[in-house]
Amino acid sequence: MSEYFVHESAYVDEGAKIGKGTKIWHFSHVMPGAVIGESCSLGQNVLVANRVTVGNHVKIQNNVSVYEGVVLEDYVFCGPSCVFTNVRTPRSAFPRNRPEDYTVTVVKHGASIGANATIVCGTTIGEWAFIAAGAVVTKDVSPYALMAGVPARRIGWACQCGVRVEFTGESAVCSACGRLYRKEGELVQLREGP
Repeated sequence: MSEYFVHESAYVDEGAKIGKGTKIWHFSHVMPGAVIGESCSLGQNVLVANRVTVGNHVKIQNNVSVYEGVVLEDYVFCGPSCVFTNVRTPRSAFPRNRPEDYTVTVVKHGASIGANATIVCGTTIGEWAFIAAGAVVTKDVSPYALMAGVPARRIGWACQCGVRVEFTGESAVCSACGRLYRKEGELVQLREGP
């Protein structure tokens, strides 16, 4: 008996590594070099390509393709139909892209990506950052940043619980969970939490 669940319509290729308690739902495909951690959920029609690393407790909602070179750390949330790119200069007329065109994208611990957001390759999304639905991320995102728009820009800061936090000077208290934050310039850090 397997330690993880794969729906009968999904494919997990030989050589893929899947952690205990992970669930892979309808019409999904996990390719041979993929590594997926424990207690993850892959919704309907999810692709996890070769040489992708998915941490523990990651939720990938329906219709998401996680292409080669993407790293999702623990507790990352990928909303429905969000998009990851992995080639800087794609061309159909040139079937083999230059190796330097493939760049790594890292989504750090606890970050959330909203529905239909696009993450351009080569970017790093900081810990607990929150990318709004439909945003297009073209450059690195600071930890706890709340990003929206095309191209995405910081419109505020997000708590670990997901609620927007408002700073008064250099400090903020989350109205929902009581976590305390400190800001120095554009760097936000958790000072104290429940």
